[in-house]
Amino acid sequence: MKVKDLIKVLDDITGGRVVKDISDIFTGKNPFVVIKSSNIPGKSVMETPGLVYGDPEAEVKKVAVTMTLTEGNIELAGATGVNAIIAHHPIADAANSGGVTLSYYLNLYNIAVFELHEAFHGLHPGISYIHGHKPFRVDIRYGGIPGNIVYVGKALDEIKTLGDILERLNKMMDMEKEQKVMEVERTHFDCCDMKDSATALQGEILLGTPESPVNTILHIFPHTGFTPDHLVKVKEEHPEIDTVLATISRVKKDSDLVKKAEEMGLNFICGNSHALEIFENGLPLAYALRHYLPEDIEIVLFRERICSIPLKDFGSPNIKEYAKYITENYLINKK
Repeated sequence: MKVKDLIKVLDDITGGRVVKDISDIFTGKNPFVVIKSSNIPGKSVMETPGLVYGDPEAEVKKVAVTMTLTEGNIELAGATGVNAIIAHHPIADAANSGGVTLSYYLNLYNIAVFELHEAFHGLHPGISYIHGHKPFRVDIRYGGIPGNIVYVGKALDEIKTLGDILERLNKMMDMEKEQKVMEVERTHFDCCDMKDSATALQGEILLGTPESPVNTILHIFPHTGFTPDHLVKVKEEHPEIDTVLATISRVKKDSDLVKKAEEMGLNFICGNSHALEIFENGLPLAYALRHYLPEDIEIVLFRERICSIPLKDFGSPNIKEYAKYITENYLINKK
């Protein structure tokens, strides 16, 4: 199997959303080629779903699915024989390759990289299913904003209350095991203040109680640009909405979104964070690849679990001495 064959597979999985020709990027023919920008000088990025870098004729024997390409991903791929990395999020030179150009780094290990992101959004109702509702409306550019995804759905039969949503999440994500892993690490490193990205942000009710009834759910992703004005508008479009569900990113209890939801008499609950998206989007993509790819092609998932450790507890005694030596001799301005 070759890299160009993987392009075709991803195009099949996404229903024809992948860039297949350079003209797709510059002519506007592909609506999933979008520029993301906060108007920070020099920091915009264009999403180009499909092959970002690599030789189309190169052989593929092992594929990795990841959420965000990093130098850690590239090093792990190089060490474990991965020929192709499929990242969910958009890829940018240097930003996703340790500060150096993608071509130098990826060529070193003969790795091809792909991205999907907006081209994968809206293909499946996985995030809604995980959180216990079935959407009857999906908009992946609400208010005309690319990536501002909105679901409106009915709670599944077994979901009667906000507490049912939290219980479903804990079981789906095997949160009991995640907590045990965190406790083992705290004990092993003798650091009770150690935290990780899997357990630090769990489901949380901001408005309502575990017993609050749930019927029609507005499912939003605050980091995509969803505003209180959008909340008012979508509530007007669907007056039956009784609950706002925020996932991937979340808001604080004193946010304008929560205040507006409270004014409108809505429940508000936060679900899974972005740190768990490998389960929501990565795992289904990996199973889809397993369906399309020959059995001799190995498929793995790269999961990034970020840990927070206080400075005083970080590293071995030897590496702490190294860091102090470097700081005192090179990083402190003696003047």
